[in-house]
Amino acid sequence: MAYSYLNRDISWLSFNYRVLLEAEDKTLPIYERIKFLAIHASNLEEFYKIRVAEHRGVIMQKIHSEIDPAEAEQTLEEIRAEVTRQQSEFFRIFSTQILPELARRNIVLYMDGNVLPEHQTFIREYFKEEIFPFIQPVLLQKDDIRIFIRDNRLYQVAALRKKNSGETMYAILKIPYAKIPRFIELPAIDEKHFFIFSEDVIAANLDYIFNGYEIEGSYNIKISRDADIYVDDANIVETLKKKLKKRKIGDLSRFVYDRRMPADCLQYICEVLNIREDDRIPDQVHLNMEDLRKLPNPIGASLQSPPLIPLRLPELDRAQSIFHKIDQHDIFLHFPYHSFDYFLHFLMDAASDPDTEEIKITQYRVAPDSEVINHLMNAAMKGKKVTVFVELKARFDEENNLQTAEMMQAVGIKIIYSIPGLKVHAKVALITKKAHFRSGKKAYAYFSTGNFNEKTAQLYSDMAILTARKKLTQELALLFETLEFQKKENQFNRLLVAQFNLLPHLKFLIQREIDFARQGKPAHIMLKMNALQDQSMIDELYRASEAGVQIDLIVRGICRLKTGEPYSRNIRQIRIIDRLLEHARVWYFHNNGEEDLFITSADWMTRNLYRRIETACPVLDKTIKNRLIQILNLQLNDRVKTVPPTETKLQRQHAAKGSQEKIYELLKIL
Repeated sequence: MAYSYLNRDISWLSFNYRVLLEAEDKTLPIYERIKFLAIHASNLEEFYKIRVAEHRGVIMQKIHSEIDPAEAEQTLEEIRAEVTRQQSEFFRIFSTQILPELARRNIVLYMDGNVLPEHQTFIREYFKEEIFPFIQPVLLQKDDIRIFIRDNRLYQVAALRKKNSGETMYAILKIPYAKIPRFIELPAIDEKHFFIFSEDVIAANLDYIFNGYEIEGSYNIKISRDADIYVDDANIVETLKKKLKKRKIGDLSRFVYDRRMPADCLQYICEVLNIREDDRIPDQVHLNMEDLRKLPNPIGASLQSPPLIPLRLPELDRAQSIFHKIDQHDIFLHFPYHSFDYFLHFLMDAASDPDTEEIKITQYRVAPDSEVINHLMNAAMKGKKVTVFVELKARFDEENNLQTAEMMQAVGIKIIYSIPGLKVHAKVALITKKAHFRSGKKAYAYFSTGNFNEKTAQLYSDMAILTARKKLTQELALLFETLEFQKKENQFNRLLVAQFNLLPHLKFLIQREIDFARQGKPAHIMLKMNALQDQSMIDELYRASEAGVQIDLIVRGICRLKTGEPYSRNIRQIRIIDRLLEHARVWYFHNNGEEDLFITSADWMTRNLYRRIETACPVLDKTIKNRLIQILNLQLNDRVKTVPPTETKLQRQHAAKGSQEKIYELLKIL
């Protein structure tokens, strides 16, 4: 029987739709619901910059791909249809649920030009004093100097008629976000708080800008551009710097416009800006709705979710050094339920300990003004040998990674840059110390599913293990040696490392479960990840299902595997969308009761398995293993924040708790 698969991009759009539906959850505080609207819009913007741009590149034969141009065109048609549907849903939720709930809380967000008379004078004066000095209108004329529209910036098109001649003309204005807020607060009236979009203030004052013209209308537009950067040559730093300068002028991937725009105006604008019909996407009046996260909250904490207070681990807080505890047993951290401070202390203690000889760490995405980087620099300035493998090809973090690498180099840190043709996505650190009263050295390893980023560690649900087990620290040292000298034939026995033993061992683990199932023994696989896209690995799961292996999947985003088919009858898949972004990757194999578990940086996408350096760390501590199984089962039994991937509507139980809340309570008592 031939296997079939879901479309990758439509699968991702179904995930983003599930994000959107969180805004409908009336059990959430109103600003939490608004946050999900903003996330949906932001996700979609990145989707157009990367995925849609790639399909357009295939169609225009600008990039090489296994995808056929006709297939890419068909996918774009499906994307356009689905995005149009979701945009309608977005504004249905926003207009019929969010705005009325804000109004019930005495917060009014004006959505059109119909403002109260009490605010009209304020708007006029605010425009003249705060906005007008930064307005630079440009009259549009065909065959004139080409106007360049910047990526993801909001512009306003004004339709004008000359009073003396009656001639229609069009002008374009960039909304000066760098100088003014997107949402302008107006004077309160009777304890009601009022806000207005900055572009609506501009639209209400176009007569002040275009004296001598009648204003026929104004319409908001924006453009998304190809933001992907392809760098595979050896001179990666200089090449990347050059390409970063060109990112903002990449090829167009969509032109979004106010659907009220008259056809003649739209046609004129598109001719001037050289925009193809296939790239035009009608939308609502207000665009760039990811800015909703900036909507001020004049009421306060009662309209937002209470902060998640990170749990403390008393044994670590009482310890003289975190390394003493790691010597006794492995330590499990689950962010943001546990404080990220423990990792920072891991680095800080290493920097201050005179026995520390060397620190090695990977850098994929770090926070601006990163404490992690500060601790590494401090260690170097104290005479420790510090080596950082910097992955410059981390999408949208290339510039930050370049800057932090140069800062670290300035204090003597050894920087190893990207490997041509590969991304290093592993999240690992290794600290080596002098060993007293014994021969050799002592090493401490940190394996994580997420980045060394104290900002995202507050928002992303990730897992980490600290260990001093030689069988793991020695192999991690071997991995860093592999990265430093770009070796291609090292042997790993405990760690699973992409490009080396990860794929063969994964297939072995699946086959072992198949063999147990065929012997009539219990066979079970649980996989938690962000994306399941690679067709060959999906085939392995289909084969296992056909053999009778019970498979449970927790896949947050893309999932091309089709449930409900004869060959997937033993596969169950759920998706969890909740307050925290599910980011941890965990693999479980029953192994006839011996239970093998791994925490890992790798999703099952072709890029992770074939074009990246990833690590999967075996969980060897029985206590941690049992805890991870408890967490997986809590998520698999979640009936509040989960849905199968082919469903969207949540069956909300108002008094029930989702798995994230239950995990927090579980970790609190352990």
